[in-house]
Amino acid sequence: MKNLHKVVLATLIGLSSVATTSVAFAQQLSASATQDAMSEGEIKKVDKDAGKLTIKHGELKNLGMPGMTMMFKVKEPSMLDKVKQGDKVRFVVEKVGGALTVTSIEAVK
Repeated sequence: MKNLHKVVLATLIGLSSVATTSVAFAQQLSASATQDAMSEGEIKKVDKDAGKLTIKHGELKNLGMPGMTMMFKVKEPSMLDKVKQGDKVRFVVEKVGGALTVTSIEAVK
């Protein structure tokens, strides 16, 4: 019976290690996917009332869209405080609920 407890304990420790490694790997993949989906552009308009940004952008590779100027919703209203008209930005756009939405944005310095 003592040996059975040792085997069960060793198995639980092993499974815990695998789960921790899997979570870390998933986080790395997510960060990498976000970097790959980032596009570059210039803020043309910040519309806080509508919760939207107008961005003149290059190709949106993750969506297969060519460069153009268009308006996007933002995932979080606080994103609108991070940028202003004329800022060069790197950003990610995804389809959220059928709408093209900026899910990540950072000013380029």
